[in-house]
Amino acid sequence: MNKPGSVGAAQPRTMHFQEPLHFRSGAVLDSYELMYETYGALNEARSNAVLVCHALNASHHVAGFYADDPDNIGWWDNMIGPGKPLDTERFFVIGVNNPGGCFGSTGPASINPKTGKPYGSSFPVVTVEDWVHAQARLADRLGIQTFAAVMGGSLGAMQAMQWAIRFPERIRNAIVVAATPKLSAQNIAFNEVARQAITTDPDFHGGDYYELGVVPRRGLRLARMIGHITYLSDDAMMEKFGRILRSGAVNFHFDVDFEVESYLRHQGDKFANYFDANTYLLITRALDYFDPAGEHGGDLSQALASATARFLVISFTSDWRFSAARSREIVKALLDNRRDVSYAEIDAPHGHDAFLLEDPRYHALVRAWYENVHRDLAS
Repeated sequence: MNKPGSVGAAQPRTMHFQEPLHFRSGAVLDSYELMYETYGALNEARSNAVLVCHALNASHHVAGFYADDPDNIGWWDNMIGPGKPLDTERFFVIGVNNPGGCFGSTGPASINPKTGKPYGSSFPVVTVEDWVHAQARLADRLGIQTFAAVMGGSLGAMQAMQWAIRFPERIRNAIVVAATPKLSAQNIAFNEVARQAITTDPDFHGGDYYELGVVPRRGLRLARMIGHITYLSDDAMMEKFGRILRSGAVNFHFDVDFEVESYLRHQGDKFANYFDANTYLLITRALDYFDPAGEHGGDLSQALASATARFLVISFTSDWRFSAARSREIVKALLDNRRDVSYAEIDAPHGHDAFLLEDPRYHALVRAWYENVHRDLAS
């Protein structure tokens, strides 16, 4: 039985593409598959489609649950569903696992038809531009020429921005949440430390660990722990864990003593059980490489000059990884081009992860935006 507001049991689908996918690096996949899910119904005019782009460790499973695994809830289920801010009674919502992923789309663990073995280390380095190209092909197959909106948080927001730049005629609205126009040196450094944790794991074997039946679990655990620290604010961690000792007293050892240590180890262990190490390397590198202004001498205003979509840009005050100042750079660049942009900076204590949480002010803002989008479709 569905919970109120749930899209219900999700049905993952696979779309096979026989035509080659050319990557920004020059590499080519002769054929590939994309795993995706849809929620709601496409209207007769095919004008009410919304693409939701996922961040680092998420997937096509955006909302609802699986009939055979009801505890597996979509990563943005609090945002998407009947009566929710992105209302599936009004919009046809698409979630897709990007190429290079580990949730059904062609990625490093997939079998390379040329060798009969997993791609492993030979899988091409992917970029945000490559993902948007693949998503546009999926939209073509689904008969969607123009999206009512493309939406995402963090890395997903970069994809929404790239959609507005690359396919301005195919996107009416871009919802850009907890974003940055490019990573800072500090952010690239965090990603490199996480990658080093993986690549120096003795079980990594240069990325070709599949045939050996091993997983670089220790590296994945450390990578997740490093990342998770950066997704939360200092205040959020203090409020959630403080300096609480698990046993109530100092035990003078190097095993788990503090609650926060236990939490990080739990998150690391869980992550290592479901995520692929090569995919982690690929996705963090895609984050590093995203820089639309790079082709315009560093001028973000020039990079966004081709965008015609209306923008909603949202940031969170406690997000120190992708700070509010970085979102304001996007807003300024859009205003330089006299584009239609709305901006909200929400005072929330949860850090970068705030975009995934059910903050009532944040959700009310997104709801109001989609109500306007719906009215425009009806007019």
